[in-house]
Amino acid sequence: MSTTKGYEALQASAACIELSSRGKIRVTGEDRARLLHAMSTNQVQHLKPGEGCYAFFLNAQGRILGDANLFCFEDHLLLDTEPEIRQKLSEHLDRYIIADDVTLEDQTGQTATIAVEGPEAPSVLRNLGAILPETAYSWSQWGDRIVARVDSTGAGGFFLFVPTSEKSRLLAELGLPEATPEDARAVRIEHGRPRYGEEITERYLVQETGQMQAVSFTKGCYLGQEIVERVRSRAQIHRTLRPIEIESTEVPAAGTKLKVGDADAAEIASAVFSPRLGKVVALAYVRTPYIEPGMELLLGSALAHVERPL
Repeated sequence: MSTTKGYEALQASAACIELSSRGKIRVTGEDRARLLHAMSTNQVQHLKPGEGCYAFFLNAQGRILGDANLFCFEDHLLLDTEPEIRQKLSEHLDRYIIADDVTLEDQTGQTATIAVEGPEAPSVLRNLGAILPETAYSWSQWGDRIVARVDSTGAGGFFLFVPTSEKSRLLAELGLPEATPEDARAVRIEHGRPRYGEEITERYLVQETGQMQAVSFTKGCYLGQEIVERVRSRAQIHRTLRPIEIESTEVPAAGTKLKVGDADAAEIASAVFSPRLGKVVALAYVRTPYIEPGMELLLGSALAHVERPL
């Protein structure tokens, strides 16, 4: 890909990313925290208004059905999730609401999501009068807008949740370059940030993804916990998601294998040409014997190196 204004802004300053298709599920009722606590991998019941977390939702076999950013409000919890799994996640949760006082409401159509990401994202929003949340996954109020300290690319930044009718006014007020989906994906992979639906799917176990910020090992029972705990106690994983750099301009397809000698050492989950680095960057599931940073792999005749997770 050639460099664009949006790509360059994500790297050097700040850009907007249109994320309004992300699912927004509002969860109300007295049992909302208890249900989500029992259904997800992270600590939900102890969240206070203004706080949040990142979590996986598993099936009974410990496979990852989806992920979400969870934000705690006085009267509800908000699940922010990938567009492809909005309906699947809502149906999964609804299946377990039996005698619980819990209501799920899809607010995706009523609420727009605009990300402001890049190294200058905090100063851009402060200059407009926003009071920024300080810790990861926390949120603050900015008029009728919610500012959450999460980002989609690993470049740092914030999600802004606003009524759909206010989206155009917000974009004009921000006055930033807009990064395309291709820009954002390139920066995301450069930063080693996986996304559910591409690098993380139902095929994988929690520990294989390396996203351990999604997991509490002290919270008690939840759906799929037995498998997560068994993997932890026995250290039984054979592959882990790692960023790699490939000395090539040819972007390999997902599923392409990398070798060490005659052995399959890794499988590409996603890859993109990085204009910043002048070569291909990828996220790959690397076999355990080869996960150390600096390990040399081969993709055909092209040399590749395992990088340190960011």
